[in-house]
Amino acid sequence: MTPTVVMSQHWRDLSFLHWAVDPVEVAHRMPPGVRPDTLDGKTYVGLIPFRMVGAGLGRGPAIPWLGTFLETNVRLYSVDATGRRGIVFLSLDTDRAAVVLGARAGFGVPYRWARMRYHRDGDTHTYDARLRRPATPASSRLVVRAGAARTPTELDHFLSARWGLHTRWWGRTLYVPNRHAAWPVHDAELLEIDDGLLASVGLPELAARPPDHVGFSPGVHTEFGLPGDARRPRRG
Repeated sequence: MTPTVVMSQHWRDLSFLHWAVDPVEVAHRMPPGVRPDTLDGKTYVGLIPFRMVGAGLGRGPAIPWLGTFLETNVRLYSVDATGRRGIVFLSLDTDRAAVVLGARAGFGVPYRWARMRYHRDGDTHTYDARLRRPATPASSRLVVRAGAARTPTELDHFLSARWGLHTRWWGRTLYVPNRHAAWPVHDAELLEIDDGLLASVGLPELAARPPDHVGFSPGVHTEFGLPGDARRPRRG
């Protein structure tokens, strides 16, 4: 049976910044029925800026204007009781207010409205974000130089081979599946970081030290399926 596609979209020009942490430090941030996923006893906090391009409903055409925007997310890596590996978002910041409202209502994911800019100069990518009307002001500036394509490492695979997200919505922990090709991963160098988004979700100490993993990807096309209960594996 062909799975139902709820939404399709392209993720482009992503920079991956990750900090290794003890799973105990973030276990309380997971929804019920979900725990931190680990590699060699560590889990990771990711700071991921990118361009969303051509998002549309089902496999239909892209939604004009609303389907293309900038985003930066702070995320954790999760696994549920059925063994499905996923992502738990602590925040998703974007420059489209309608996307914030729709995503919060439809899937319970913590989108926030922000002023955002992206600039590319050759292999150098600059991402700027500033939250609008936050309880605590927060902004971020990241400058990353992308290098040559590399054979994905075990850590690259652990961080990128995620086929869904876990979220809490109306008292239930949901698993929202997605499909995409394997990420093409490039070497990358972090040239500048001045970030307050990590602190805005309660992780102020991370940006004070260099990330443990840096990568870049030109992107992938992805499709999201219907959400289901995280405690029950999907059949068919």
